[in-house]
Amino acid sequence: MKIGTRITVTPGTALALVALFFALGGSAFAVGERVQSASVAQQRCTNGSVRGVAVVTGDPSKGIANIPDQFTGTPVLFSRRFNCTGRAIQIRRVAIGVYEIRFVGNAAPTAVVGGLGGGYASADPARGGVFRVAVYPPGLSDPEDRGFIIVLF
Repeated sequence: MKIGTRITVTPGTALALVALFFALGGSAFAVGERVQSASVAQQRCTNGSVRGVAVVTGDPSKGIANIPDQFTGTPVLFSRRFNCTGRAIQIRRVAIGVYEIRFVGNAAPTAVVGGLGGGYASADPARGGVFRVAVYPPGLSDPEDRGFIIVLF
């Protein structure tokens, strides 16, 4: 292209640019609506839907090993959290690499859990809507204090 050359925009190009603008704007609006609605309690927690999510990382200034042995819902212990009941999510450390997590008021019977940073984890339902989570580093059989994600169904 030479300097000083005029760029001509055809009607088809203009229409495509307008469509692109609205398509991107609509996606951003949909994402914004989803994020906003995730923080508001749903009318009910239906079977087959995601009923809760928690990404447990521990306090960044203290580490995950400093999660207390009494249930707490301190927000700094989670990087993400969602409970379809709109109520609290609480966690406590039971032993090295073993945690109990409670989604208050949520009767979800099933949970899927995974370790963060290359580890793996297991979750077993306990009494009172609590799940006991054990987190393991890659290739080892003893639990280790590591972050994890849990999803309730």
